[in-house]
Amino acid sequence: MNRDLEGRLFIVTGANTGVGRASAENIAARGGTLILAGRSLERTQPVIDAIRKLPDAPEVSFVALDLGSLASVRRAADEILKRDVHVDVLLNNAGLAGQPGLTEDGFEKTFGTNHIGPFLFTEKLLPLLGRDRASRIVNVASRAHYDAKSLEWDALKKTTRTRTALPEYAVSKLANVLHAKELAVRLEGKRITTYSLHPGVVATDVWRSLPGPIAAFVKLFMLSVEDGAKTQLHCATSDEARNETGLYYDKSAVKKPSRLALDPALATELRARSLAWVQPFLG
Repeated sequence: MNRDLEGRLFIVTGANTGVGRASAENIAARGGTLILAGRSLERTQPVIDAIRKLPDAPEVSFVALDLGSLASVRRAADEILKRDVHVDVLLNNAGLAGQPGLTEDGFEKTFGTNHIGPFLFTEKLLPLLGRDRASRIVNVASRAHYDAKSLEWDALKKTTRTRTALPEYAVSKLANVLHAKELAVRLEGKRITTYSLHPGVVATDVWRSLPGPIAAFVKLFMLSVEDGAKTQLHCATSDEARNETGLYYDKSAVKKPSRLALDPALATELRARSLAWVQPFLG
């Protein structure tokens, strides 16, 4: 494989399985240095071992990160900040679906894990991006964001209202798209480009909380993790996407997102509320 990523550092969240693992292994095979951020070293160790067995294996390390805990997010980001490295790509891949409840910080569980955690992680790491050369921030969203009808601010601080938690998943993915678009505006001229994307409906552990028979059925129609990784790798590494920012992608091509995702006022308000919510953890 072409080693076109040598000398570049990638942070990948949720790389222990699924499209995160497929992306990390592709990046490593192309020579990219990796920081894998996830909840469990034990579950991530097989990925690290596989990467270290590659010919001319790049450096790979692990940082403990639980996106459902803002204290954990702060610790993980601070650990990376202490390394004082240039980050070429922050790939916000990790997420969950179909798991109702609250995070330990009192957010609806899917929204808190899929948006608030990555939002804080990104904000903390911004000083390491765009320093020495161009950097990219890639948010793995979903076409499910088209199903979100609104952002009900009060509901985001309450436990999941629906049985499947899939409407809440759609809201969290809308937030991912809005986050990338708002970052593109705010970071203009700072050598940082941003992306959000639909990876395809992929047979991964993101669906682990759905009832067994439902999960088994829907996975029959899903993509492989290798195919699912293609669009986020396009956004993270391709020359074609290098000068694009704030756009939404599907099947490695730009696609128009939902009406709500194109609302700049909504993106600004989401940014302001998210910043206020995570402010105690930014220091």
